Amino acid sequence: MMATKPTKRKRVAPRKRKAPLASGKPRRHPWQRKDGEIHRAGLKIGYARVSTLDQSVALQETALKEAGCERIYIEQMSGAVTDRPELMEALSYARSGDTLIVWKLDRLARSMKQLIETVEKLRLRGIGFRSLTEAIDTTTAQGVLVFHMFSALAEFERALIRERTRAGLAAAKRMGRTGGRPPKLSEDDLDIAKTLLRNPDITVADVADRIGVSPATLYRYLPAARSATPQNSESVPKRKLRGVRMQIL
Repeated sequence: MMATKPTKRKRVAPRKRKAPLASGKPRRHPWQRKDGEIHRAGLKIGYARVSTLDQSVALQETALKEAGCERIYIEQMSGAVTDRPELMEALSYARSGDTLIVWKLDRLARSMKQLIETVEKLRLRGIGFRSLTEAIDTTTAQGVLVFHMFSALAEFERALIRERTRAGLAAAKRMGRTGGRPPKLSEDDLDIAKTLLRNPDITVADVADRIGVSPATLYRYLPAARSATPQNSESVPKRKLRGVRMQIL
């Protein structure tokens, strides 16, 4: 057998990487915000709130600083107001991986529904939540469990309120009572209004003034009262109308 000559492999020269084009703009930091601030991951953001000017935020601010908050938003506004500027600023400043910290749950929201909605929005954005007084921390598994227990209790309370309300309405209906505002005009008032409207010399405004309601209310109860208004009411002498009003009173 004839020996075969080994084939020589050609060496491929390594490709030269193209140098990046030089630009006048400096290289942007991956954590840099639009305003130029370097927003590092895992930032702790504090939020403190008082309802009146007489109250002090010193206790909340001290507790938030001890918890490691590097940025604290302070607001003086009632918790019942949903559109709070400082809270909106804190929520818009937070990024994924950050943690929003409050001194107490009622500083963030006054109702359980509002609290759950706010924390759920933070969770969808990857932002944690901590409450120092209640020891709730959604960045841990135990904290998520505790918060869901609070949510379940709040939902259970709302269901009980709905059941009690429906039971009370049903009991009142069986006793002959109906909800809503009481009627403005009674049957006697309507009979008096119909009797007075039969007189063409008496206007609807006079009848409404007599029974103590506005003409619009009288029109709602008696739609035909509009047709009872005389077409030539402007030509009726004022002295005659005054005499009619005196007879009504």
